Amino acid sequence: MWAGLTGGAIGPDEVSAYTIVWELRLSRAVLAAIVGAGLSAIGVAVQAMVRNALADPFVLGISSGAAVGANAVLIFGALGALGIWALSTAAFVSALLAMLLVYAVARTERGLTPLRLVLTGTAMYYGFSAVTTFMVFAAERGEAARSAMMWLLGSLSGANWASVPIAAGAVLAGLAHLGWSARRLNALAMGDETAAALGVDPGRLRKELFLVSAAVTGAVVAVSGAIGFVGLMVPHAVRMLVGADHRRVLLVAPLAGAVLLIWVDILSRVVLAPAELPVGVLTAVIGVPCFILLMRRRSYSFGGI
Repeated sequence: MWAGLTGGAIGPDEVSAYTIVWELRLSRAVLAAIVGAGLSAIGVAVQAMVRNALADPFVLGISSGAAVGANAVLIFGALGALGIWALSTAAFVSALLAMLLVYAVARTERGLTPLRLVLTGTAMYYGFSAVTTFMVFAAERGEAARSAMMWLLGSLSGANWASVPIAAGAVLAGLAHLGWSARRLNALAMGDETAAALGVDPGRLRKELFLVSAAVTGAVVAVSGAIGFVGLMVPHAVRMLVGADHRRVLLVAPLAGAVLLIWVDILSRVVLAPAELPVGVLTAVIGVPCFILLMRRRSYSFGGI
């Protein structure tokens, strides 16, 4: 690890250990932390944006849009000229295109409203999911179809250092903007009229949150696949611990999401060893009972500052 950090030389007998620790394990742990932090923070933002406790980054249809581009690369070899960047580029671009489509359909003369965003995003989610399912079934059975299914279920098996910079940059920029907007998110959680009375423009803030959510979700989904439930479960758990004030929630949620996904990724390699279980399967298995327990807590509420 020290050689990887400092660029120092390694001996012939250390090559194997260097490859395992630096190239495989550490890069995967770092990427898991970035993805977990990004999904958790965007989960907080989306729930505030649509004022819906059941919302998460997937409700806007962006992740399923990214899946269309990713599957085009995995199954049909699209953008082959880009080499190792083909998958991430295709997923990110298709996520942004999905965002533009959702925005165009959901926008009205009065701007973006929570109900139209949720309904439009849900409709697009099912539409894009149908396209990806068709692509998988139309493909020849083999490694390409298996890779596509693993990506759809969420997996960090393809993690490498080349995947880290773009995802890290998008997540850090998103966290910075959300942290700066925490007070406005508190106002928005109280309702549009209250927010307007406090000097916050709800329509403009929703546009900002929509763009940030789309960019960060597209970046992390491009490198990890469709890992669900992190953006739904973590914000709720954090609110139970620190309250609903977004200034505290946005500090704790990314850390909690990062730790959660690191441990889930480790568990995914242990459960069926030597085979690897998709991370998205485990997040759902863990998330469903935890979320039900959270919702049964009488002391829990959403949106109250």
